[in-house]
Amino acid sequence: MSLTDKINADIKTAMLAKEKDKLEALRAIKAALLLESTKGGSTQITPEIEVKILHKLYKQRVESADIFKQQSRNDLADAEMFQADIIKTYLPEQLNEEQIKAAVKEIIDQVGAKTAADMPKVMGPVMQKLSGKAEGKLISAIVKQMLS
Repeated sequence: MSLTDKINADIKTAMLAKEKDKLEALRAIKAALLLESTKGGSTQITPEIEVKILHKLYKQRVESADIFKQQSRNDLADAEMFQADIIKTYLPEQLNEEQIKAAVKEIIDQVGAKTAADMPKVMGPVMQKLSGKAEGKLISAIVKQMLS
């Protein structure tokens, strides 16, 4: 079952259960997938693109929630975090810090990086290998830490 089919099925379930907040998050995912599928004339979306879209939506919700918390709008922040949690259920399992460190160490050994100046040599392959499995900010921090 593709992600679009799964989202459509979950939308129906949420409509029948009258889960308004969940429905809003699911419709946002569906809209983003539809926009991507109509872009460029192609109607098929690869799983990699689906994951990128989901990450983008998740990140937007979390950043919005942070902004709302800074402005003492906890009601809006809670709504954004609820939607982020719904979106997160469709994302692939994220790697923990130890798994990321192991992957980074492997790539550092492959490219022969020694200092922080070699960070660009390492980041490209690491991001390609861990794309969708870990957050870029965390990967960058681990690479920086391991090279210094």
